[in-house]
Amino acid sequence: MSEPRTIDVIVIGAGAVGENVAGRVVQKGLSAMLVESDLVGGECSYWACMPSKALLRPGTILNAARNVAGAREAVTGTLDAQQVLERRTSFTSDWDDTSQEEWVASAGIELQRGWATLSGEREVTISHDDGSTSVFRATHAVVLATGSTPIIPPIDGLPDLDYWTTREATSAREVPASLAVLGGGVAGIELAQAYARLGAEVTVIARSGILGSYPKEASDLVLDALRGEGVTILTDTATNAVRKEGCRFVLEVGGGRTVTAEKLLVSTGRHPHTSDIGLEALGLDPKKLSRDDTGRVPGTGGWLYAVGDVGGIVQLTHQGKYEARMTGDAIAARAQGILGNSAPEWSPYTSTADRGAVPQVVFTDPEIAMVGRSLEQARKDGVNASETSLEIAVAGSSLHSDGYKGWAQMVVDEDRKVLVGVTFAGPEVSEMLHAATIAVVGEVPLDRLWHAVPAYPTVSEVWLRLLEKYGM
Repeated sequence: MSEPRTIDVIVIGAGAVGENVAGRVVQKGLSAMLVESDLVGGECSYWACMPSKALLRPGTILNAARNVAGAREAVTGTLDAQQVLERRTSFTSDWDDTSQEEWVASAGIELQRGWATLSGEREVTISHDDGSTSVFRATHAVVLATGSTPIIPPIDGLPDLDYWTTREATSAREVPASLAVLGGGVAGIELAQAYARLGAEVTVIARSGILGSYPKEASDLVLDALRGEGVTILTDTATNAVRKEGCRFVLEVGGGRTVTAEKLLVSTGRHPHTSDIGLEALGLDPKKLSRDDTGRVPGTGGWLYAVGDVGGIVQLTHQGKYEARMTGDAIAARAQGILGNSAPEWSPYTSTADRGAVPQVVFTDPEIAMVGRSLEQARKDGVNASETSLEIAVAGSSLHSDGYKGWAQMVVDEDRKVLVGVTFAGPEVSEMLHAATIAVVGEVPLDRLWHAVPAYPTVSEVWLRLLEKYGM
């Protein structure tokens, strides 16, 4: 074991979040080191955001053409599954992180390959693949950016089987004839549609409904669309046991029914990756890791930070990168002596948006785009909230596609007359989300928002219709 070497900031995990923290502190004049045991770039680059959206996009484009008279007549074939998979692979660089490694070096960040463990105050021990170990000490901070791992439900027979998680589903080299999906959350539903459009016979088994964190009117649009495309969706259905018969999975579900499929995708959520990184040695409970708005982990004397999924607040890549920017700036400011233990809301050092202004998208077709709170969430948080909702039926939507189906909702804080939540559901509504995010984060008063005139004819005209229905 070598003698400890000192680095200003040590970041455990070189995914998108860790890269952003390290890059930010280096820009502020500190030295930084990334530690990674897998591919540099992390889950989003290789097994989540990018490959999953690459699998979805061709089907969305094809469906859009089929929904416009004149274009639909020109569509004579189906998706070329092999081309879709090859295009997906191009976005992952064929699971080669050389370009990411080159970016790390060009940014002036040191990279260490291996498994990192917290071995003392400000101390990290790295176990390398060749069996050697290295010890490093952080002058200012150690940052946990270890992401999250899949939750595997306790289903009889499941642990012994070669099922897929999202990693295998997004990196598959061929399309199975049939696919069973356990879970009705975002990842499971997105991949269910992607594989159905690539030619698989897909069955989704959900313990309750699908996309339960979104308004029902929005999730119902997705449910109807998937069922219309031939996806079997079993809601309020438990999975009691799983076994293999030959090359097929057999799932025993509620009501004495069985579902059989060539492949099984288990997509039942994720939890922060806090195990096996040494938290117990510091007196911390890995199951109760928390962070403040600047990223600091309470009870560690101010040197340990957590960002992204591991912080347990919001499991979204873009929000984790946001936290990373704020945390990196907070670390640098504290190193320079210009920031104390706390920082005001909406300052450059706090991830205030995590608490009520999070944008999120379900990239199915139709999409769901949401920012801030639902009506139920707002009222639970003590907000005197009202909701205004309607179908998206404006000139822009009728031009977008024949038979356009969409839904929109705004949630208003009646005491302050500002938006605290907005949801859109429909084809390509994600491109309208940032305007809603600005309105929520900026706490734009409704009487001022009334002067934000939507261009005609665009789908954004739904903003005008929402405000009119509200009473403006």
